[in-house]
Parts: sequence; structure tokens; C-alpha cells
Amino acid sequence: MLIEVCVDDATGLSAAIEGGADRIELCAALPLGGLTPSVGLMALAAQSPVPVFAMIRPRAGDFVFMSNDITQMLADIALTRQHNLAGVVLGASQPDHTLDTETLARLVTAAGPLGLTLHRAFDLTPDPFAAIDTAVSLGFHRILTSGQSPKAPDAAPLLHRLFAHAAGRITLMPGSGITPAAVPKLTHLPLTEIHASCATATSQSGPAVAFGFAPATQRRTDPAQIRALRAALTPPRL
Repeated sequence: MLIEVCVDDATGLSAAIEGGADRIELCAALPLGGLTPSVGLMALAAQSPVPVFAMIRPRAGDFVFMSNDITQMLADIALTRQHNLAGVVLGASQPDHTLDTETLARLVTAAGPLGLTLHRAFDLTPDPFAAIDTAVSLGFHRILTSGQSPKAPDAAPLLHRLFAHAAGRITLMPGSGITPAAVPKLTHLPLTEIHASCATATSQSGPAVAFGFAPATQRRTDPAQIRALRAALTPPRL
């Protein structure tokens, strides 16, 4: 079972590697669902001993991107390639939440040989089965999905149907709400990859919080949580 861990700073990157993550999704601003990481963080991640996929998302909010957004995304993909990262995480929608195939085709072409993950723009699509077919036709290798629910473990019935529809043509990688305690809700699925933050929340106080420079609660990647998730996903030996 491949475990992908999402991180948004250098400390999280080190913690994910220490905990034994198999792949890292590199972001900025995880509380906003993940934005494109800085060039400096990409350069640091280029030294990682495990594959790193960069999130390509220029701003918070919806996934309907204007021409300036797309220009920025193309530039960020070029930087990802320059830093020899393993892949990119992409998504783009039409105003009706269907996948924006024209924009995605441009981004996929720009990515060239990089690994391709379609992000949770997929979870907003009105017909996820048609969206799977579209992702396959565009050349994506996997889809990160919570089963069109805020938390993947709550969407196990739909995820089961989506796996059946994918039929091995593309990898489905459940993410959101993935914890060791939630694993039993998903073990009936033909999982090969799973996505999680593996983070522990801690309270903070002091001037940085008072001035609005830091949140009152900080979530940090926890190596112990990664190891616990792997243990939960590993079938017991008979």
C-alpha cells in the first residue's frame, strides 16, 4: 500500500520522510486545501529520497481558472520540471463543475513526462463516473478523491462504485479524513494508494497568534501518525 502524505512546509517535509511516507504531495496553505508551493520549497523537496508531487493551484477558492491563472499554472509546472520533481497535482473546472478539458489538456501537455494526479476538483463534478472517463482520456495516472463527501470514510459506498467503474484504467486514491481509526471503513475497497495529512493538532499562543501571524491551532505532520496509518493498513499475518 502506497501512502502519500501532504505537507506545506520544510518541517512537514522532513517529518513525512522520517515517518516513512512513500510519496509526498508538496503544497502551500494546506488549511485552504493546498496551493502551489514556493520555489524554495520545491528546491528543498528536490533532495527528497521519495517521489514528490507539487500541487499546481494558484489561489484558494473554486477551480474555474481565468487566463492569468492558467498562465501562472503553466509557469509553475515548468518550475516543477526544472526542479526534477516526480509529478504534479492538477484540476480545473467549468462553472457547472464539470472538468475543464481544454485547460486540463494544456496543463497535461505542459507536464510532459511528469506523474499526473487529478485533484479533488473531481469531487465537485456532477457525474463522477463521466469524470473518471475524462481523466483517463486526458492521460491522468490517478485521481485523488474523497468520494464527493467532505471525508472519504463517509463515502465508502460511492467509492466502491467508482473503483468498479475505473476498472484498473486509472488509480483511485482516497483522501480526506484518512486516519488509522477510519481505515476499517475502507478496507473492502481495492486500495493501492491512500492520501493523508497524518497531522497532529497543537494549541499555540503568544504574540504571533495575537497579531494574526499564526493560527491558534497548528497542525503538524507527525511521523508517528504515518507509522500508525501504515500499521492499520497492513493485514495481520496469519
